[in-house]
Amino acid sequence: MDKLKKLVIHKITSAWQYVKTFVKWLFIASATGLIGGAIGSLFSICIKYANSLESSLWYLIFLLPLGGVLIVFMYKLCRIENDPGTNCVLESIRSKNHVPFVIAPLIFLSTIITHLLGGSAGREGAALQLGGSLGTIVGRILHLEESDIHVAVMCGMSGLFSSLFCTPITAAFFALEVISVGVAYYSALVPCFTSAVIAYFVSIHLGVSPLHFDISKSVPNLDFLSLVQVIGLAAACAVVSIAFCVAMRQTQKWAKKLIKNEYLRIIVGGVIIIALTFAVGCRDYNGAGTSIIANAIGGNAKPEAFILKIVFTAVTIGCGYKGGEIVPTLFIGSTFGCVFGSLLGLDPSFGAAVGLICLFCGVINCPIASILLSVEAFGAQGLIFFGIASAVSYMLSGYYGLYSSQKILYSKLKAEYININAK
Repeated sequence: MDKLKKLVIHKITSAWQYVKTFVKWLFIASATGLIGGAIGSLFSICIKYANSLESSLWYLIFLLPLGGVLIVFMYKLCRIENDPGTNCVLESIRSKNHVPFVIAPLIFLSTIITHLLGGSAGREGAALQLGGSLGTIVGRILHLEESDIHVAVMCGMSGLFSSLFCTPITAAFFALEVISVGVAYYSALVPCFTSAVIAYFVSIHLGVSPLHFDISKSVPNLDFLSLVQVIGLAAACAVVSIAFCVAMRQTQKWAKKLIKNEYLRIIVGGVIIIALTFAVGCRDYNGAGTSIIANAIGGNAKPEAFILKIVFTAVTIGCGYKGGEIVPTLFIGSTFGCVFGSLLGLDPSFGAAVGLICLFCGVINCPIASILLSVEAFGAQGLIFFGIASAVSYMLSGYYGLYSSQKILYSKLKAEYININAK
């Protein structure tokens, strides 16, 4: 009888631990999602307004070098030397290093400056840093344990990513997958989903436009030829994703080696962007380029667009301007997929969609998040194609990635533990 009593007590105690943890994270993730959704929506609206001004007031680009000086000054004033960017967020989840609070206002303002004055960058890098900072703050306020602060940081990442793109499922799995390739932090599944969904509703309520396109008329019938075409496009996208990662990494390396002074480096970068803009004779490659992504998925893209966007973005980020790399990735993938996909015989619109997903997968090494993004952005009609394309891109893109702090724990070629950083 005593043994049965002890067993019952043990089971009740164990069940109570699950209930208590569930309720705790429901509360923390909900608060994080509410705050993150509000911050992300404000950030998204500011970036949209900055891009609108950049497009209408063409002469603002001449202020880009001056804006760069201001960015460097702000970071130096706050004593942030050799800013690691999004890498500091990824590192904080695997270590006891926390994301500095000051990162949040710095990345918010500096990304807006970059977009307003014509730099070529995205916004999600800023969102992930904002989210990481928010998660750290929440963890400290609530006096959470070190391991729980790591989950709070992932909650913040999910919430901010979701609020920018209005893709909550992708946002949650992105946070779970991106830290360590081959291992998903499923203990953070409920917190990340809760934060992402609540942030999604907040951003929708505040007028943020979801990342969604209708490609239902361009999805081919499922047959051997269409599968071969999609696999061919995915393989080509894997090569482009490697080129983009190498360009981003090497440009930053060369810029730091050739120009030691941060002020001078960012000024030179601004001048190069101005020169490139006038050389190509259009503003397609300045700012985020969301209109170009929409045009590509509509079936129209310039053959050289993806190469020029790689160059513009590599120079902008490599020389010290702030922003993200994911929206440029979507730009590169959609424009390349539109052009190369049509050469393979695919509908240009569908090719653009496949290219967008493949580049996203290739540079962040998150196949599940990529497949989920395809459903949230394009619907489930082409799910088999997008699933195969993501798998091919993931495997053939090798150990390259946008984030040097991303750990690749398992080989892409065999069931083998390797534990290396993304190249």
